[in-house]
Amino acid sequence: MASVPERLVEAATRLFAAKGYDRVAVQEVVDLAGVTKGAMYHYFGSKDDLLLEIYGSLLRMQTERLERFAQGGAPVAERLHAAALDVVVTSVENFDQARVYFNAADHLPEAKQREVRAERRRYHERFRSLVEEGQATGVFRADVPADLVTHYFFGSVHHLGQWYSAEGALSAKQIGRHYADLLLSSLRTA
Repeated sequence: MASVPERLVEAATRLFAAKGYDRVAVQEVVDLAGVTKGAMYHYFGSKDDLLLEIYGSLLRMQTERLERFAQGGAPVAERLHAAALDVVVTSVENFDQARVYFNAADHLPEAKQREVRAERRRYHERFRSLVEEGQATGVFRADVPADLVTHYFFGSVHHLGQWYSAEGALSAKQIGRHYADLLLSSLRTA
């Protein structure tokens, strides 16, 4: 059985995705999770903290996976492809978590929004370092700044929420592979 914090995050994710963050009361979350408000407040100080954990847990998992790809022994093109595929697949497989955060982030106090943006920026910087490594070694074209490549790629990843549907024709892995292939083909040297 899942732990109390896991049950709370799962319940909050389901409710926030279905109804919207601002339309869900704490009582609904604890009822669905099968815990008391006291138990919730033992682990999370507020509904805002639940929202932070919904996205934070996804971002931490993706960051750990990116670090493994980045530190691997494969050629840089393979590591970048694996990282690009992975961020798409994990975003699609955890779609409600990502969508809930992006749809509700503006409900958080500015300090908490800055905290999440800083974590996401660290992720993007690590991803960018793979692009820079490929550019420095001549594997990738260097005429486009690595920052621009990273912003362009993640702009398309963050846009998944506008069009992705679980009932669509492509699986998460197929979408991820297409995204990763497009990224790598745009970086190839002439």
